[in-house]
Amino acid sequence: MSPVLALVLGVVIGALLGLGLGAALFRARAAAADSTASALHERLRAQESQFARQLDQQEERIGELHDRLIAVAEAETRRTSTDGRVLTALSPVAESLRAVQAKVAEMEQQRLRQHGELSEQLRAASESEERLRSTAESLASALKSNSTRGVWGETQLRNVVQAAGLLERVDFDVQTSIRSDAGAGRPDMVIHLPGGKNIAVDAKVPFTSYLEASAIAATATGAEGARRALLMKEHVKAVRAHIDALAGKTYWAGLDDSPELVIAFIPSESLVSSALEADPSIMDYAFQKRVALASPVTLWSVLKTIAFSWQQDVVTQEAKQLFALSRELYGRISTLASHVDKLGRSVRATVGDYNRFVGSLERQVLPSARRLSMLDESTVIPASPLVEELPRDLVAPELTVDLPDAVDLPDAAELSNSTEPAYGMRD
Repeated sequence: MSPVLALVLGVVIGALLGLGLGAALFRARAAAADSTASALHERLRAQESQFARQLDQQEERIGELHDRLIAVAEAETRRTSTDGRVLTALSPVAESLRAVQAKVAEMEQQRLRQHGELSEQLRAASESEERLRSTAESLASALKSNSTRGVWGETQLRNVVQAAGLLERVDFDVQTSIRSDAGAGRPDMVIHLPGGKNIAVDAKVPFTSYLEASAIAATATGAEGARRALLMKEHVKAVRAHIDALAGKTYWAGLDDSPELVIAFIPSESLVSSALEADPSIMDYAFQKRVALASPVTLWSVLKTIAFSWQQDVVTQEAKQLFALSRELYGRISTLASHVDKLGRSVRATVGDYNRFVGSLERQVLPSARRLSMLDESTVIPASPLVEELPRDLVAPELTVDLPDAVDLPDAAELSNSTEPAYGMRD
């Protein structure tokens, strides 16, 4: 066999084998395709069935949603109607809210304005406080001078005395020279008491140590507290020095009818109270020295009592004058009563003479005169009436009994001790 034929035969046989294999492969693939198509068809039917069920469910949900939308629409309609009625009912509230908003806005404006005014007042208060602090520092610096403190004490003393109602050169004298066994003295004031009595008053201002101690807080401890205690002791020492100085001058010895004491006027309550707080025995020490420590309140109460005593003394003097006038008036009333009695007797005698004259006229003169009426009948002489009223007699004992030379009237001392009014006249 030739090679070409063999090659051709081989090609043909290969082709046939390829065709057979291809056909077998095609049939296998066709069978697989049929199987796959059947499976796909089953799945498609299953998916169609599932989709149909899902579609039914969606339709049911759509129906439910439709019903819910209808219900919501109806509810919205009802809510809109209700909201309209509510808005209508709330319209006055809305007006009130607008009024409140306007009021709040107005109040806010007022608050802002008041805040500005308050800020201005605070600024002014701060400036006033600064001026006050400066003035206080100037005053404190000025009071460190002895002469300035003396003038301040004398001024305060004069103010207290005038507040009590006493008059200068009537109830008190200032800067009066006094001479005693201790030498010449010049108290700041001499108070005159009723009955010619006098009492000396001298102003003292122990201020330096107290001023320095006041700059330290009372609750201070440690070195500051110790320094404050030391300054208060020096303040007490200064007060004791003033007491000793006044006691040594013995002003009472140079005054007429003066109690044996002198008043030491300290023109500040705190100066006295702080000294007593630091040394409670200082008051007894002053009493032993015949010196009375007096603050403005204490001195005012004493001087007010003196002013009242002067008023009572004036009343007593006026009562004495009243008694003298009463005695004089009583005597003159007695003299007037005697004159009245004489006048009554004169009037009674005149009435008697008149009546006798009328009787004589009617009994003796008129009968003769009537005979003359025959000559002129147009003239008729009337009868004269008698006076029957007589003067009234005096019946009061004071007017019928002679007043004795010495009228028994109570004197001023008896009247001042009596609680009943006396008029200086006896029944």
